[in-house]
Amino acid sequence: MTPSPPDNLANSSADHPKRPFKITNQIHLNNFRGDLFGGLTAAVIALPMALAFGLASGAGPVAGLYGAILVGFFAALFGGTPALISEPTGPMTVVITGIIATLTAADPENGMAMAFTVVMMAGALQIVLGVLKLGKYVTLMPYNVVSGFMSGIGLILIILQIGPMLGQASPKGGVMGTLQSLPALISGIQPYDAILAIATVLLIIYFPKSLRKFAPPQLVAMVIGTILSLTLLDGGESMSRIGEIPLALPTLHLPVFTGAQMRNMMIDAAVLGMLGCIDALLTSVVADSLTRTEHDSNKELVGQGIGNIVSGLFGGLPGAGATMGTVVNIKAGGRTALSGLLRAAILLVVVLGASGLTRSIPLSVLAGIIIKVGIDIIDWGFLKRAHNISQKSAAIMYGVVLLTVFVDLMVAVAVGVFVANILTIERLSQMRSAKGVTAITDDDDTIALSPEEKLLLEQGRDRILLFSLSGPMIFGVAKAISRQREAVANCQAMVLDLTEVPHLGVTTSLSIENALIEAAEGNRTIYIVGAKDQTYKRLVKLGLLKIVPAERFLDDRTEALRRAVIAVNQAGLDSSDPMLAANVPA
Repeated sequence: MTPSPPDNLANSSADHPKRPFKITNQIHLNNFRGDLFGGLTAAVIALPMALAFGLASGAGPVAGLYGAILVGFFAALFGGTPALISEPTGPMTVVITGIIATLTAADPENGMAMAFTVVMMAGALQIVLGVLKLGKYVTLMPYNVVSGFMSGIGLILIILQIGPMLGQASPKGGVMGTLQSLPALISGIQPYDAILAIATVLLIIYFPKSLRKFAPPQLVAMVIGTILSLTLLDGGESMSRIGEIPLALPTLHLPVFTGAQMRNMMIDAAVLGMLGCIDALLTSVVADSLTRTEHDSNKELVGQGIGNIVSGLFGGLPGAGATMGTVVNIKAGGRTALSGLLRAAILLVVVLGASGLTRSIPLSVLAGIIIKVGIDIIDWGFLKRAHNISQKSAAIMYGVVLLTVFVDLMVAVAVGVFVANILTIERLSQMRSAKGVTAITDDDDTIALSPEEKLLLEQGRDRILLFSLSGPMIFGVAKAISRQREAVANCQAMVLDLTEVPHLGVTTSLSIENALIEAAEGNRTIYIVGAKDQTYKRLVKLGLLKIVPAERFLDDRTEALRRAVIAVNQAGLDSSDPMLAANVPA
C-alpha cells in the first residue's frame, strides 16, 4: 500500500455530476484477453497470501480463501475502480486478528461469530460513508501519521509471526505476549522451520525480476518450501503444517450480538471499516496512476462495504484494495472490473478442486510470506529521512509507530492526527498573526495607505488607532488580537478595518468583542470598516450594534479616518494644535 496519494488524485470522480450513475462497476468484453490474464495472475498471487492471512488471523485458512473470493468478487462488481483487486490485506489482518482474540477470549462460544459480525458492521459503515459521499475526505490525513500507522502495522505483522517462524504456536497476548515469550520461543526453536521461514523471505526478496512476469515469488516460495519440507529438511512429521482444508462451499453466518460486547464490537467495526476505506482508496489512487483513469471513491466504498458484508456472512476475512494484486493485474493487462470477477471465479475453482494439495504447506513458509509483507508495509523511505525534513514530524511519526505497536491502532491514529493538527494550527496561527493582524497609529509600511489616509493619521498625532485585519480569522489569531490591548488603551479613536476578512471565527469574534468593549468603556470612538456578509452577520449576532452604532459601520476606510479625526478634534483631545484644527476635513 502506498501511504501518500496526491490530493488531486484522491478526489472522487463522483464529484463530477455529468458522469452517469451505474450500479455496477465498469464491465465489458472489449479487453477480455487482458482481463483474463490479469485475473489469472492476480488469482495465483492471492492463493498463498489468503492462506497466510487466514492462518495469521486465527480464523483459519478457509476464512482467508473465502475472504479473497467474496470481497474480491463483490467489490469488483459494485466498486468504482475498474482494475482494483480486493482481498485480505496486511493492515486488515492485523486488526481482525486482535478482534478475534479479544472476542473469543471474552466469549469462547460466540466469539468467532461475533468477529464475523464485526466484519459485516464494518462493511455497513463503508456503505454509509460512500452513500454520504464522504469518500474524498477519507484519505485527508497527515502523511507522517499514515506513514507511522502503516509502519507500525508492518512491525506488528513481523512480531506476530516470530512464533510460527521458529516452528511454534503464536503466544497469547498479541505483540506484548510474543515479546515477553521471546526467551522461551528462542530456546524452543525448530531449526528446519526457521531455515524455511528465512529462506522464504530471502527467495521473495531476491527473486529475479525477469521471472516475476511468469510466476509470482510468493507462490514459487510456497511450492519450493513445501517440496523441501517433504524431502530434504523433514525426516518425519515434526513440522507444523496447514492440514486438511474442508472441500465445501462456505456456510452462512448470521449476525451475532451480545450486550456485554456490543460497545467493543461497534468500536472494532469503526476501526476496521475506516482502515479498509483508507487501504482501498489509497490503492485506487495507485490504480489511477497506472491506468490514467479516475476512480469513483464513493462508489468504491459502497463496493468495498458490500464485499465485506458478504464475506462476514460466509465466514470470510475482511478485505480491501490490495496494492500487490492490483499492480500485477494491471501489468498483466487487466483494465476493467471483469478482471476482478474472473480472478474470484478462478480462485474459487482452484480452492474447490485442489484444496487437498495445501495440507502439506509448512506454517513457517506462510510465516515467511507474511514477514515479507510486513517488511514491505514499513515506510522505510520516510523513516530514513523524516528527521531531516522536520523534527516535529519525525516525532509524530515515531510516536504513532510506538502507539500502534504497543497500545492500540485507533489510539495511534487519534493521537497522531490530534497532535499533527495542533502543530499545523499553531503554525497557521503564527502566519496569520504575522500577516493578518496589524495595529498602527501613524504612517506605517505594513499597511498600504493612500496619501490622504497617511495625512489623516499624521493629523491624529498617535490618538487614532487603525486596526487592520486580513484573511480568514481562525481561532489561533485571537491571541494576536489580544496582544494589541495596550495599543487600544492608548488611543482616543479606533478604526477597525475588516475589508479583507472573508470569514470570522467564533473565538476571534469574541476577542474582537472584548477589544471593542474595552475601547467603549474608555469613551473611545469606534468605527468599523468593510464588515459584510458572514463577518457582518457574526458581529450583529454578538450584539456589537449596542457598542458601535449602525451609522459607524462604514464601507470606506478613508471616510472612517476622516470621521475619527473630527471626533478627536470635537472632543477637544488636541484642540490646542493649530495644525489639527486647520486641516480637519469639512
